[in-house]
Amino acid sequence: MSALAVERALPAVRGRLTANAPLAPLVWFKTGGAAEWLFEPADADDLADFLARLDADVPVMALGLGSNLIVRDGGVPGVVVRLGKPFAKVEPVDAVTLRCGGGASGILVSSTARDAGIGGVEFLRSIPGTVGGFVRMNGGAYGREVKDVLVEAEIVLRSGERVVMGNADLGYTYRHSALPEGAVVVSAVFRGEPAEPAAIQGEMDRIASAREASQPLRSKTGGSTFKNPPGEKAWALVDAAGCRGLALGGAQVSEKHTNFLINTGTATSAEIEALGEQVRARVSAKSGIELEWEIQRVGVA
Repeated sequence: MSALAVERALPAVRGRLTANAPLAPLVWFKTGGAAEWLFEPADADDLADFLARLDADVPVMALGLGSNLIVRDGGVPGVVVRLGKPFAKVEPVDAVTLRCGGGASGILVSSTARDAGIGGVEFLRSIPGTVGGFVRMNGGAYGREVKDVLVEAEIVLRSGERVVMGNADLGYTYRHSALPEGAVVVSAVFRGEPAEPAAIQGEMDRIASAREASQPLRSKTGGSTFKNPPGEKAWALVDAAGCRGLALGGAQVSEKHTNFLINTGTATSAEIEALGEQVRARVSAKSGIELEWEIQRVGVA
């Protein structure tokens, strides 16, 4: 569908709709092209109405904090949906349960849980993303995953229909869910267990210190690049293949943590992705293991 045809197909909204919106400032790598259209809905009803009236041929992609994403240099066709402040609320439902907006950060979820005396979700403190991304990717760290705490999620389907999917409906496996294509997570319910706020804060501090010590958090990066193969650690396979510090243009394998790619300042998305493919090839040649991308790669090269 041409840009003009897409423009004519776009329904009126109460939120913000921006044409040719640069995405590089919104993703951690700080690279990549523009969204044909960027939609920041006013609320879930605004999103549902928009998707219901949007031509079915127009692709839709949800964007969170952009921490686990390579936006290719040619940009993203169709509509990119970004959930802003209206979707960033977190509130206790009862003594062990939280209702979280799809745009809420892991830090907000874990700190709200701490204040409410709800333990078990501290690991979300360590994932640089939003609830929508956690639900879609079965986000996890430090021995726990979203599937361990999710009760249900409210989803707006590409058709505009609003549905609630329970944990079992999402077909969780490692860093994967059965969330339908083009669907947007607008909220989720997480269940933990009673715990003392001081103990929760202590665990959050431990996690934060461990991340700071082991990961290149102050670099332009995309988080963990490859999934851990069964019984293996991706970083160790990358290191054993001699890829620590390997560079291509402005892209580099982190010296601090070899499962992180970084933009040293001038990288293009094409260089970052090509470096990742070089790493995959070297690991395959060294160990016979085919690494799978964990980072999502979207758009036009």
